[in-house]
Amino acid sequence: MAWLRRWRGHPLAKVITGVRRSGKSTLLAMFQAELAAAGASPERIMSFNLEDPDIDAELGAGLALYHRVQAGLAPGQMTHVFIDEAQHLVELERTVAGLVRLPGVDLYVTGSNSGLLSGELATRLTGRYVELHVLPLSFAETTSQAGVDAGDGAFSRYLRFGGFPYVGRLGGDETMIREYLGGIVDTVLLKDVAPRQTSVNAAVMGTVTDFMFDNIGNPASIKRVSDTLTSAGRRIGRGAVENYVNGLVEAYLLYPAQRYDIRGKARLSSNPKYYLADPGLRWARLGSRHADLGHLVENIVFLELLRRHDRVTVGKLGSGEIDFVIENADGAAYYQVALNVDDPNTLARELRSLAAIPGHAPRTLLVADQAGRATYDGIPRVNVTDWLLRAE
Repeated sequence: MAWLRRWRGHPLAKVITGVRRSGKSTLLAMFQAELAAAGASPERIMSFNLEDPDIDAELGAGLALYHRVQAGLAPGQMTHVFIDEAQHLVELERTVAGLVRLPGVDLYVTGSNSGLLSGELATRLTGRYVELHVLPLSFAETTSQAGVDAGDGAFSRYLRFGGFPYVGRLGGDETMIREYLGGIVDTVLLKDVAPRQTSVNAAVMGTVTDFMFDNIGNPASIKRVSDTLTSAGRRIGRGAVENYVNGLVEAYLLYPAQRYDIRGKARLSSNPKYYLADPGLRWARLGSRHADLGHLVENIVFLELLRRHDRVTVGKLGSGEIDFVIENADGAAYYQVALNVDDPNTLARELRSLAAIPGHAPRTLLVADQAGRATYDGIPRVNVTDWLLRAE
């Protein structure tokens, strides 16, 4: 909301992206209510949801939506225009680029696919858009809801159920939550991944999806994924794997974390790690079988770093690895994540990686089940839930 207020009235397209059901439409509805409360008349707030079949049929093709807005403008008055799920527009590029150039238009656009800001639209809008990326609720946000205690097993529930906003209204009913989250995955596959493929094999798409959900936090080259599935008896070509993985990324179900050479200060293009948009998606799709709790905690830390910083990568340091590197205007910082460090050998290994980083940038060891703080030669050990509940 603060971001929307800051950009209100500027002659730019305000583009809000994120996975389905993460709260984009609700955010727009809240902002429209605020505009109305501040005195904007109903005629000066124009809202179009392209998921509505009637609106899509009437305005989704050609430049019909552009002409509708143009006809409703009033000279000398600001008209706030909201287009929800704009990726359904047949003439997306021409519509959005045209609207942002109309005098008196304050434009807001949402989309559930990264293709919204790729290709021709990005070219047409060069220098004329700003983006807000929305993730499902963080751990701190879920615990800020009425009646939710940050203790009492809240983190374990978050590991399982995640932070999609509507989950909080299902009263902890595991069957309902799993059906709801599973429905989100199925919808994204059907509406956002499949339509962008030249050909679709539903069984293969599901197999690749399950494999990626089951291997969060592991390096995942397309060749490795294809070879692993083939060795398990599912012969799937690299081309198909690449297309479906790219589709999952474009639909914001998966986020790639590129590797970063700390000494060479260069991003590496090979073997990224992939993380889920929300931890509940894995449980909904695969249940608790073979769940790697360490990687699930790592996933939650990755998402939190995305919320707090501009760029998150996986650090490469010689033959070793740093779980996450963040870089912003203030410089770099480094994070190592562990389920626990009760074993002295585990503690030594995690600290060794952090200690080997050249320079004096901040470095932190985040531990899931270790109470209390400690410091090892200037490297703080911090409980993950404490870190999630406080702003850096």
